[in-house]
Amino acid sequence: MAECLLTIDTSTPAGSVALSRGEELIGEVLLNLRSTHSDRLLPAVQQLLQDAHLQLDELDAFGVVLGPGSFTGLRVGVATVKGLALATAKPVVGVSSLQTLALQVPYPAHSLSVWLDARKQEIYAGRYRWEGGLPVVLDKERVAPPERLLEEISEDMLFVGGGAVAYRSLIVRRLGSRAHFVPWPLQQPRASAAAALALAALRNQETIPLEVLEPRYIRLSEAEIMLAKRPADNPIEG
Repeated sequence: MAECLLTIDTSTPAGSVALSRGEELIGEVLLNLRSTHSDRLLPAVQQLLQDAHLQLDELDAFGVVLGPGSFTGLRVGVATVKGLALATAKPVVGVSSLQTLALQVPYPAHSLSVWLDARKQEIYAGRYRWEGGLPVVLDKERVAPPERLLEEISEDMLFVGGGAVAYRSLIVRRLGSRAHFVPWPLQQPRASAAAALALAALRNQETIPLEVLEPRYIRLSEAEIMLAKRPADNPIEG
């Protein structure tokens, strides 16, 4: 019987939840609203299950987008999935927010550069190409200023994601006709795309034990940055 998955994405303000069975999407809720993920996530899960006439313990696994993205949003999503998995004793698989966006643009003629706005004039970025029906990572996901990322691009590139929207004028100035952009409905990550990656990971037995399930921030939080600075700012005299 095909695997029934509930997949959650809270990496951006446009949070979403998808319910799938094998390679069939049963339903999806996507809301780009001012309310917080903690306010609307569980109601969306409950609504999807109710409409599909499914109980939580009938699911086979949970998928969750681990990051990069909003620190607070990712914590909410991962904590929610941990709670659901503990309550049902079901396995969990995690996927990348950047690879999720890349999956939404199948078989492009050019390589994909996925950009999410990391704030502080930086971008969460990853480059992909399609191979074997899935977007394959070309280089390591990272956080960097957009100018530095553009300096490394010498070929035609298709840009995807909210970061590409925010810095579109800069991208066009630097790359000219080599810069290409997807239509606006494809610029937000969707849990249904994450579900396809989660299904592939589940079938490859790439489940994550709950004790090590954590968001993948890529960049240090403000608290971690301040903590790392303390020894230099306040040296201990011997």
